Amino acid sequence: MKDLRQSVLKASGYHCPKRGEIDILKDVLLEIDDSGVITAVHQPEDSGYPSILNAARAGSRLSELPAGTWLIPGLVDLHVHAPQYPQLGLALDEPLEIWLNRYTFPMEARYADPDFARDRYRTLVEDLMANGTTTAAYFATIHEEATCILVDTCLEKGQRAVIGKVAMDNPDQCPDYYRDATAQDSLQGSRNIIDYIRSHPDNGPGMVQPAVTPRFIPSCSDETLEGLGRLAAETGAHVLTHCSESDWEHGYVLERHGMTDTESLDRFGLLGRRSILAHSVFLEPENMETIRNRQSAVAHCPLSNSYFGNAVFPLRAALEKGLHVGLGTDISGGPNASIFSEMRTAVSMSRLLESGTDPSRPPEERGAGREARIDFRDAFFMATAGGGIALDMPIGRLAPGCRFDAVAIDTRTAEGSIRIDEDRDEPEEILQKIIYTASRPNIARVWTDGILRNG
Repeated sequence: MKDLRQSVLKASGYHCPKRGEIDILKDVLLEIDDSGVITAVHQPEDSGYPSILNAARAGSRLSELPAGTWLIPGLVDLHVHAPQYPQLGLALDEPLEIWLNRYTFPMEARYADPDFARDRYRTLVEDLMANGTTTAAYFATIHEEATCILVDTCLEKGQRAVIGKVAMDNPDQCPDYYRDATAQDSLQGSRNIIDYIRSHPDNGPGMVQPAVTPRFIPSCSDETLEGLGRLAAETGAHVLTHCSESDWEHGYVLERHGMTDTESLDRFGLLGRRSILAHSVFLEPENMETIRNRQSAVAHCPLSNSYFGNAVFPLRAALEKGLHVGLGTDISGGPNASIFSEMRTAVSMSRLLESGTDPSRPPEERGAGREARIDFRDAFFMATAGGGIALDMPIGRLAPGCRFDAVAIDTRTAEGSIRIDEDRDEPEEILQKIIYTASRPNIARVWTDGILRNG
């Protein structure tokens, strides 16, 4: 199928413009302009539908998805450690602080070699796109050149991205071989990456956006945290960081600053509309209120949390309180590169929180109860529109004014893992099967900004 700019696409599919509301699109016509923005969505019952369809067909501007292929918005991954992809699936039996120092920091230090970075980043971006991830928020490394290579790679492959050079200068928590030499070096490097992204000749439409990226509070001096807060305010860049990730990290901040991660990040000016806080499993009620008031977002990483988080994030409570929440794979703390996996795990973790895990307790005391449960609708929302809201981007919906970032799911391919009973399955049941059983072979095509990137 050709690129879809200045075209009309006839398709059936799904999106979730509001939490809990699945919008089933049946044989709609999506008009896409020359910049990749959806300008109109026409339903078959609309009075102008036949004339629009006939004009597009006569002008050779019509594209159609085949029967059995369903359109969904591109998936959004709010938390990826780009340099960790080579160690995906390794050392998950270690606690976070050991995992970082024994495995992760040595791996990230290798990105001082530009050739090493170029090969690994190409593989990462290609694999994520093939999994339907059209937008990713990336932590890079401390290396400016390698971070620029990640920017170049996303632009070359057509992946929408938020990218930040990791800031980490605290000698008490960062190894000598892998840290910024001084706070000033950390701040200047962050500024340099922001400038590189915004002045990039291939980034006119803003496909890649910059981020201020304090790795987490333990890795940064107060001087760096203060400076990054000022830099974020000055430049309007996103902020990517971790928040209350584990017993160790959460406890470290309480001991060092005498307050929670949320309170500390806020006092440094690092909570704002474009701040993404990964994990956040130990949020107290007042922390949630602060995050909501600042309109910051949580990157919920359910699979990674089961290995390193030490607790189950109270997802339903956060959603009910009105927090912006999307999903993140946390590559490689999470051993899977698919947001489909995170949707499934988010539902599973909510059910564990609902029912509890201690069989010695009676059912009524074992868990948090049904108020902790989410379903596939919540998961789909977070993976699409919720991610777009978190990033403050017009993505994640198949609606006028949104970028045409989309994925075509082929439910009929024998190589895939979706099995549809076309005589019995209702459209919403098909979506459930897509969410719970889709695999990479089912992802037939991927577009960003209306340009075919994969398939």
